[in-house]
Amino acid sequence: MKTPSIIGIILIALGIVSLAYQGISYTKREKIIDIGPIQATAEKKETIPLPPIIGALALIGGISLVVTGRSR
Repeated sequence: MKTPSIIGIILIALGIVSLAYQGISYTKREKIIDIGPIQATAEKKETIPLPPIIGALALIGGISLVVTGRSR
């Protein structure tokens, strides 16, 4: 396999995952109280949204790289 085809396959996979999940979620621990030996923390779930256009562009770019890589 040539390099453009490999990069194209990776972009296709990333595009499909991006369209399926539409965001990256993670948990963040935050200190609420810190008084001497007493500590209190809270977990906050945050999400970084991924617009569907990014997934679609990655998918289209990957398909075009695979097609052009095979035609050469």
